[in-house]
Amino acid sequence: MKLFDVYPLFDIEPVKAQGSWLWDDKGNKYLDLYGGHAVISIGHSHTHYVRKITEQLNKIGFYSNSVQIPLQTELADKLGAICGHPDYALFLCNSGAEANENAMKLASFHNGKKKIISFKNGFHGRTSLAVAVTDNPSIVAPVNETENSIILPWNDETALEEAFNSNEICAVIIEGMQGVGGVFVASDSFLKKVRLLCDKHNAIYIADAVQCGYGRSGKFFAHDFAGVDADIYTMAKGMGNGFPVAGIIISPKFKAKHSMLGTTFGGNHLACAAAIAVLDVIKAENLLQNAEQLGEYLKNALRVIPGVKQVRGRGLMIGLELETPCAEIRDILLKEYKIFTGSSSNKYTIRLLPALNINKGELDLFIEAFTKVMSKTLVKIVN
Repeated sequence: MKLFDVYPLFDIEPVKAQGSWLWDDKGNKYLDLYGGHAVISIGHSHTHYVRKITEQLNKIGFYSNSVQIPLQTELADKLGAICGHPDYALFLCNSGAEANENAMKLASFHNGKKKIISFKNGFHGRTSLAVAVTDNPSIVAPVNETENSIILPWNDETALEEAFNSNEICAVIIEGMQGVGGVFVASDSFLKKVRLLCDKHNAIYIADAVQCGYGRSGKFFAHDFAGVDADIYTMAKGMGNGFPVAGIIISPKFKAKHSMLGTTFGGNHLACAAAIAVLDVIKAENLLQNAEQLGEYLKNALRVIPGVKQVRGRGLMIGLELETPCAEIRDILLKEYKIFTGSSSNKYTIRLLPALNINKGELDLFIEAFTKVMSKTLVKIVN
C-alpha cells in the first residue's frame, strides 16, 4: 500500500525538535518560523509539556466521555481564567474543522435557522459545512455544496447589513485574522458590526480562533481587540502544541442537553494533559506579552526591507506581502538558510507563525537571512 498523494512534500525528514528548532535525518538544523501551520505554540518538546504527557500516559491515556475525566474540568477552569470567559462552557473535540462544525450545528440548534455568513479568503476547515463556508471552490466537493452558505466581501459592513436584511441568518463565522487567506485583519468596527447585527437578528457570532487564537495575536483571541464577546469561540492548532485537541467555548445563553453534541476521542486524558500543559506554560512564561512585543519588533524590522509591499497581522501571526511571488523566496530561505516559513492562498504573501516563546535572537537570524535573500532577488530582477 502507498500513501494517498494529496500533499506536496519538502524533501526533508525532521527527526528531532527543541524550542524553535528542527533537525533532519542528515543532521541539518532548521529555524522553525511556521510551527506546522501555527500548531507549535510553546516550542517543540517543552520540558513541562513532555513531562505532563509522559506522566499522564503512565497513568491512563484514554477512555471515552462515558466516565468522569477530572482533567476536562481542570482544563476548563484554566482556560476560562486565561481567556477571560470563566462563565462560558467548554466542549472538547479533535480538530479545527470539527470545532467549527460543532459551533455551526450548535448555532442552528439554538435559533432554528440555516444560513451561515462567512467571508472572502476565509478558511474554516475541510469537513462538510466547514468547507462549504470556506472560500475555495477547488476543495468543495459537490456533496458539500449548499445554499445555506453566504460568502461576503471582507470588512464590508454594507454587504454584511444587506445580507442580514435579505436573509434569515443563523450565524456569522469569522476569523479575527484570516490565516490561509494571507493574514488579513478584521477591523474592530467590522467585528462590532457583526456583534450588533447578530444581536438584532437573533443570530450567533462564531469567532473562528483556530489559527488566530490561543495567544498568537498578543491577546488570547484576536477578536478581543474589538472589545466585543462572541457567542462561540472555536480553537485548535496551538491548543495542544502538536497533540490533536480542539474545542469550542460556549456562551451561557446556550442550554445543553444530552446527545446534542458528541465525540469519541475529544477530551481524552492525553489530550487534556497536553492542553493543560500549554496553558501552564503560556501563563508561567508570559507568552501573550512575548507575542505582542516580539511581533511588533519583527513587523517593524520587516517593513523597511526593500521588496516588502505590506506587513500585516498582530502579535506572532504575520503576513509578509512581497512585490513579487514569494515561492522562490521561501524556497531559498529553506534550502540555503534552513528556515521554515509558510505560504498562503495569496501567492505574494509569506506567513510567519513561530512559537510564542521564540526569542529576539532567533528572529534576528530570520531578519538577516530574509534581508539577504530579498537583496539578491531585487538585483536579479533589475538585471
